[in-house]
Amino acid sequence: MKNRLGINSNRPLADFLPTLTIAAKNLATEMTNYNVDGKNLFGEKPITKEHVQNNISVRDMLGKRGIKPEKLPKAEDIKKLERKTATDEKKIEKITKKLPKQKK
Repeated sequence: MKNRLGINSNRPLADFLPTLTIAAKNLATEMTNYNVDGKNLFGEKPITKEHVQNNISVRDMLGKRGIKPEKLPKAEDIKKLERKTATDEKKIEKITKKLPKQKK
C-alpha cells in the first residue's frame, strides 16, 4: 500500500490515509472490541479471526457502495499539516499582539 501511494517506508501509513479509510478501520476495530466482550473471546487466534472477519465485512460493505479503499487518493501528510498549523498559530499570535488593547 505504501508503494502504491508513494509513501516512504519509514513513515506510518496512517499519516496518509483518507478519513474514509480511517473510519472504516475504526469501525472494524470497534466491532471486534464489541464482539470480544459479547462472544467472550479469549486468546490471540479467535480475536484475530474476529478482527479479520470484521475487516472483510466492512470492506465488502464499502465495495457494495462502489468504494475501493486501495483506489482512494492519499490524504495530505499529517506531519505537513501539523507544521502548517503551528506556523499559522504563530502568525495569529504575532498579529494578535499588534492589535490595540480593548478597554474594559
